[in-house]
Amino acid sequence: MKTSWRSASLVASAAAVLALTTACGQESAGSAAGSQNVGATAPAATGGLGAGSGYGGVDASATPGAGAGAGASAQGGTAGELAVSANAELGKILTDGNGKTLYRFDQDTAEPPKSNCAGDCATAWPPVPADGVTASDGIDKSLLGEVTRADGTKQLTVGGWPAYYYAKDTTAGDTSGQGVGNKWFALAPDGKKAKVSALAGLSVRKDPNLGEIIVDRNGMTVYRFMKDEAWPKPVSACTGACLEKWPAVAPVGDDVKGVQKKGLMSFSRPDGVKQQTVNCWPIYTFSGDKAPGDINGQGVGGTWYAVAPDGKPVGAPKQ
Repeated sequence: MKTSWRSASLVASAAAVLALTTACGQESAGSAAGSQNVGATAPAATGGLGAGSGYGGVDASATPGAGAGAGASAQGGTAGELAVSANAELGKILTDGNGKTLYRFDQDTAEPPKSNCAGDCATAWPPVPADGVTASDGIDKSLLGEVTRADGTKQLTVGGWPAYYYAKDTTAGDTSGQGVGNKWFALAPDGKKAKVSALAGLSVRKDPNLGEIIVDRNGMTVYRFMKDEAWPKPVSACTGACLEKWPAVAPVGDDVKGVQKKGLMSFSRPDGVKQQTVNCWPIYTFSGDKAPGDINGQGVGGTWYAVAPDGKPVGAPKQ
């Protein structure tokens, strides 16, 4: 009986390994997963405010009011007549009299209205002045209000949410602040967040430099870490401080478009958090990417690369 039980156990173990092999394949990771590795630092061009701040990488030493220069300050300190503009990706968004996009911050509050963006944050995201604001057709004027900031100035609110410009929006219609830090969003006419609604949890974007790469539901580039493992099961070598720079992509289920479904699964990290994989490889976003279309994480440390629809790292050296 002992021999039979042992044989059955070995057969079951072999079957489990075979199942994982079939699901995840045997592509080499390039190097074995070891101890924590943050994958080197972000490129110098990502800005001076810190990748995790949610400020959007605008240098605090830059000329204050850079974002408002084409907005409020151009009209003598007023946003002028607010309008509803149609954006191909975001739908209807609020703009000022010069067509500049207005944003809201998730760390603010609407009930009661309160701004939690000051100092360097307010340099990157200049508050929209409340004085002299009017509203065009399509905007519920009862949603417009104001809040007194810590410095005594009056800031416009929409649906209770303090409104801001983004310093990196240089021309009318720019929406480069959308999704920055997963905390900043263009304002919809009702004061809610404008969101990219057409994107699946994971989809494919054609990048002019990299070709077809995977993006998340916010249009942010997805990356692979060459120190991770996929076989016989997904293993992430990015922990601790590494995860602050390279947030793990949460599970998306079957909500994908154009992405290979073989090996499309999630797994539990050592900290209990579930992470999405493509072809069984763990995937991440990069805190140094501040807007959809950014690829600042590409090639960082020689270990981080954008992901092709089949899960392979784009542009990684062949092993």
